[in-house]
Amino acid sequence: MVENREFNAFARRIIRAYGRRVAEGDVDALPELIELSASLDEAITNAVKGLRSFGYSWTEIADRVGMSRQAAQQRWGRSIPQQRDPNNND
Repeated sequence: MVENREFNAFARRIIRAYGRRVAEGDVDALPELIELSASLDEAITNAVKGLRSFGYSWTEIADRVGMSRQAAQQRWGRSIPQQRDPNNND
């Protein structure tokens, strides 16, 4: 069983610690911290792609992240091949 909240808290602590390390004068690590942001965006896109392949609608995904269906589809839809469900228009 995966404890998502605990795992999320752990990941947040690591990212914050990395930011503090850079802020304390490790200017050479700044590009790597920015790369971490790109990796996080890629992970989110992969997660959304996986959720779509499991049959979750854009509305269900958008509701979880507090945005409109259209905004979610515009943000992540280009990366995900269109899968039309004849019973669902989103």
